[in-house]
Amino acid sequence: MTPAETQTVTDTFLNDEVLSSEDAWLMPPATDIAEPVSTTPGIPPTQDDGRLPPCPVPWRRPIAFLIWSAQLLFGVASLVFLLSVIAAVPVLNLFVLGYLLEVEGRVARSGRLRDAFPLIRVAPRVGSIALGVYVWTLLLRLLALRSGDAYIIDPGGLSDRRLAVFSMVVWVLVTIHLCLALARGGGLPTFIRPIKNIRWLLARWRDGDYLETASNHVQSFLAEFQVRHHFSLGLRGFIVAMTWLIVPSVLYVSATRPEGGAAVFTVLIGFLLTIVFAWVPFLQARFAAENRFRAGFEIRQVKELFRHAPFAFLIATILVYVLALPMYLFKAFQLPSDAQWPITLIFILSIYPARVATGWVYHRAVVRRELGLRSWLATRLFVRLGLVFPLLGVYTFILYFTQFIAADGKAELVKHHAFLLPWSL
Repeated sequence: MTPAETQTVTDTFLNDEVLSSEDAWLMPPATDIAEPVSTTPGIPPTQDDGRLPPCPVPWRRPIAFLIWSAQLLFGVASLVFLLSVIAAVPVLNLFVLGYLLEVEGRVARSGRLRDAFPLIRVAPRVGSIALGVYVWTLLLRLLALRSGDAYIIDPGGLSDRRLAVFSMVVWVLVTIHLCLALARGGGLPTFIRPIKNIRWLLARWRDGDYLETASNHVQSFLAEFQVRHHFSLGLRGFIVAMTWLIVPSVLYVSATRPEGGAAVFTVLIGFLLTIVFAWVPFLQARFAAENRFRAGFEIRQVKELFRHAPFAFLIATILVYVLALPMYLFKAFQLPSDAQWPITLIFILSIYPARVATGWVYHRAVVRRELGLRSWLATRLFVRLGLVFPLLGVYTFILYFTQFIAADGKAELVKHHAFLLPWSL
């Protein structure tokens, strides 16, 4: 990080004028994004936006490092919270799947973990809005409780009338303050500077551009989410995975009484499902890396990549399926729709690292292929037949019994939240 960039970050946190700006808080503005760069032959170029800012050297610029750490923690926490809330909403959770695929694709193209947070610039703004609105509405709730107590104790009395009037005035003032804070961009400083918000409103009123300025702030904020792109990516990625998984998954639970010939049939279909499990994570990674629908069905190319990085494929496979298991335990209970987001929080915390790891492994395999580094046949056979398939066989065996503990029964075996959706409802 250059001294100029570090000074910009420090000013964002310390300087009064920059701190209260509606255009940026916590993360550098997206207007400083570089042009698309390609880091690896054979992989499409990746945009440089949405990356984590470079970490300052702690012993050279300790203050900048502390600011960077605070920004990172708040940004990641806001991002996880945002994705968890959206993932709990049907249809909108396709946006979350698209975001996870975008994460996977970015890392697959660049090989850098810094690229694994596409919304890191806008997430802190969401966190600041949620925090600011919560604090101010908490004040209103406490005031409402006090007013309610006065009404119960002395209905129509002096204290009751005074608190009722005072509550109404405070509600109006807080509503105006929150509207102005959102109109200025929703940065955290806008929620703690009500007087500055009024000064800003008066300035806009004099210039006659309040509606235009507020509209531009809201539109630029929403545009950073790239809703159409992420939704399209999620929908196509969902179709890719479902196409591979739907037939063996349905057949896997089709036998009503797995005895005799039906038991043998279930075992054979389980073996087929194991084979599909071995390749689906990397087929989705290929689709995400190239953003081509047909890339999700190019299994020959994925198998070729496996020949160049078998142990890396093994590590990614272990992470994907081990991190997918905890969600099945929480699906044993059918929670109300408004209580789903804590479960989707677990979904994000478990699936996110798996997507990053799969993208990185895909990138490593492509690099090794370009360098002509191919593993020995004996190594590939040992990893595939001696490690990958036995481990996936255990996962498939465990998966079969999740139908007996999940609230949705057999339907649980066709959901596959590791590749599809959190299926909160």
